[in-house]
Amino acid sequence: MALKATIYKASIQLADMDRQVYGDHGITLARHPSETDERMMIRLLAFALNVPASNDHGALEFAKDLWDTDEPGLWQKDLTGQIEHWIDVGQPDDKRLMRATPRAAHVSVYSFSASTPIWWSGIETKITRARNLSVWQVPADQSQALASLAQRTMQLQLTVQDGAVWIGNGERSVDVVPLALYGGKA
Repeated sequence: MALKATIYKASIQLADMDRQVYGDHGITLARHPSETDERMMIRLLAFALNVPASNDHGALEFAKDLWDTDEPGLWQKDLTGQIEHWIDVGQPDDKRLMRATPRAAHVSVYSFSASTPIWWSGIETKITRARNLSVWQVPADQSQALASLAQRTMQLQLTVQDGAVWIGNGERSVDVVPLALYGGKA
């Protein structure tokens, strides 16, 4: 019998002063049986850092990356179905990234493991022709702290200012500062 996804619900109050994006977002996350709290929370962080101010050019949605290898963790498609933004979470190989870059107007990667420097040194020189790619590292201690906020039902406040993210749930807060490894456009 196959294991089923676990459903998480998050209510996010977002104040992104860097991009002038503000709003409340109700999110339902399907957590794959093999996914950790840490990875799920990085997906949630990637959503908050990339959600558009309006859905005029399509909404940012969670995709089925762990169920379907042809999909990213999140994506934004315009009203014609063209991919505006492809967002991968983890450490995709260079071939996956080079297949994604012509398919989307912009591709972002959020890596969060302590092994990110090793992964990055292995693919850095192989992706130099990808002009629409941004690669971000969330330091492992920060992503692990973020995982501690995971609950089946979450009420989160996210504030982004000067590249730093403050995430709180009313009881605890976590500071996250994603480091740009390549590109740098969120």
